[in-house]
Amino acid sequence: MEKKDVYRDIPELGKAEPHMIMKIVDYFPHAIVSRTILKKTTGNITVSSFDEGEELEEKIYPFDTFIQVIDGVAELLIDKKPFRLSVGDGIIIPAHSPHCFNANEQFKMISTTIKTGYEV
Repeated sequence: MEKKDVYRDIPELGKAEPHMIMKIVDYFPHAIVSRTILKKTTGNITVSSFDEGEELEEKIYPFDTFIQVIDGVAELLIDKKPFRLSVGDGIIIPAHSPHCFNANEQFKMISTTIKTGYEV
């Protein structure tokens, strides 16, 4: 089977409705799946699932981003420094820092970015 790079962004969650965070996104074979919890001009919150073997290529964002693992174990590189995050672990990716994710096993995470507009 040919491996496909799949990225799905499902619409924002409904407001004033309870949600089971672990069930917001499912694992999908050979894919990274994302669902927006909240998206505003001032920032966003997203839940993502990574199937085993998937990776998110290196990116640089102009804002700090908080990551929290909610299932599995995530491998993360920030400025070429490796981190291994397990369920409940969180880390702040500093603004303007190159970073990437590798899924040596399946994992889910919450990503929160606050865009203040003052980062240089």
